[in-house]
Amino acid sequence: MPTRTETAQAAAAGLRTFANTIQDTPVLIGFDGFVDAIIAVVDKRHDTDNYDPVHTLDKFGQRIVDSAGRSSNVELVTKLEKLGGNGPIMANAMATAGLPVTYIGNLGTPSLNPVFNDFAEMATVHSIAEPGHTDALEFDDGKLMLGKHASLRHVNQETIDQQIGREAYVEIVRNTKFLGMVNWTMLTKLNTIWEALIEEVLPQMDNDRYVFIDLADPSKRTSEDLAEAMALTKKLNAESKVVVGFNLSEATQVAEVLGVPVPEGDAAQKAAVQQIATDLREALDVHCVCVHPREGAAAAIKTDTGIGSAIFKGPFVAKPKLSTGAGDNFNAGFCLGLLAGLPIDQCLCTGTGTSGFYVRNAHSPSLDELAAFCDDLPDPE
Repeated sequence: MPTRTETAQAAAAGLRTFANTIQDTPVLIGFDGFVDAIIAVVDKRHDTDNYDPVHTLDKFGQRIVDSAGRSSNVELVTKLEKLGGNGPIMANAMATAGLPVTYIGNLGTPSLNPVFNDFAEMATVHSIAEPGHTDALEFDDGKLMLGKHASLRHVNQETIDQQIGREAYVEIVRNTKFLGMVNWTMLTKLNTIWEALIEEVLPQMDNDRYVFIDLADPSKRTSEDLAEAMALTKKLNAESKVVVGFNLSEATQVAEVLGVPVPEGDAAQKAAVQQIATDLREALDVHCVCVHPREGAAAAIKTDTGIGSAIFKGPFVAKPKLSTGAGDNFNAGFCLGLLAGLPIDQCLCTGTGTSGFYVRNAHSPSLDELAAFCDDLPDPE
C-alpha cells in the first residue's frame, strides 16, 4: 500500500500527464449563482482602521444569547465581495485548472453581475436569472452563511428552456464529459432539471459521462424531499456515472433518511468515514460516493473488478486564509482526478490538495500549481 507521500506524488504525475489532453475534456456545471460578501464580526474597535475580530462562533453565539431582552450592536466588516454559489466556485476552480467549462446558472440578467466578469472570461456562461446573495461571517472555527434566496426559484427546467432553448441545452449536455449539479438544498426546483435529464435528455446520448451531485447541507429540507432526491440520483445513474459528494454532516443526514447506520459522535464518525462512504454508495446504488470531513476524505467507487474504496489525510490548516468555498474546491479537485483517470486514492489527494491550496492562498490552483502542491503535500496541522 503506497504511503501518503507516494500517493500524492503519483497524483501529481497523473495531473501532468492529463495536461496533454485536458482541453479535450469539456465540462458543464450548474445551476446556482450568488454574490458572496466575506465578512468579519468586530469584537473591539480601536480606531477607524483597526479592530479585533470575534474569533469563534461560540463567542459570537454567546454575544447573541446575551442580547436577549435588550438591544445589541454588531459591526460587520466586508473584507471581500466575490462570486459565490457552490456551482460558480466549483466551476471557477475547474476552469482555473484548465478544463473547458460551460456554466448555466443565475449570474445576472440582462447582464452579468460584475463579480462574475472574470469567471466569464475563463468559461462559456449562460445566465438565466438574477443571483442570490450571501453574507458569509467567517470565524477561526467555521462560518455562518446568511443567504437571500428569492431569485433561486427561477432556476428550473422551464427557465432553461426559455433562456437557452431545449435543443441548444441538449447539445451542450451532449458535448460534455462531465455534468456537475450542486446546491440542491437551495435550488428548490432543481428536481425539474434532474427529471428532464432522466426522462428526455440523457436517454438521447451515450452514458459514458460523469454526473456529479452535491446537496449542500440538506438540513433545512424535509426528509421526504431528501428521500425523493436520493431516489432520483439512482435513476440518473442508469443514464450516467453518478458521483455524490458529501461533507460529514450531509453524509449522516442522508444515512438517517436511507436507514444506513453510522456511529454516534463526531470523532467516531470521522474514524468510520471510509465505511460510511462504502455503505452510502451501496444504499444509493450509484457509481461513487465521496465523504469529506475537514481533515481529509474517503470514497467508494465501482471498478471493473468490484467496489474499491480509499481514505486520505488532507493538508488540513488550522487558520485558513479563506475558508468559504473550500468544499467546492475539494469537489473540483476530486472530479478533476476522476476526469484525469486517476485511482480513487489519488482523486482524494487532488480533492484535498485543491482545497488545501485554496484555503492557504485564497484562490484556486492552476494544474501546474496543484501538481507542485501535491509533490510536496503539507502534513495536516
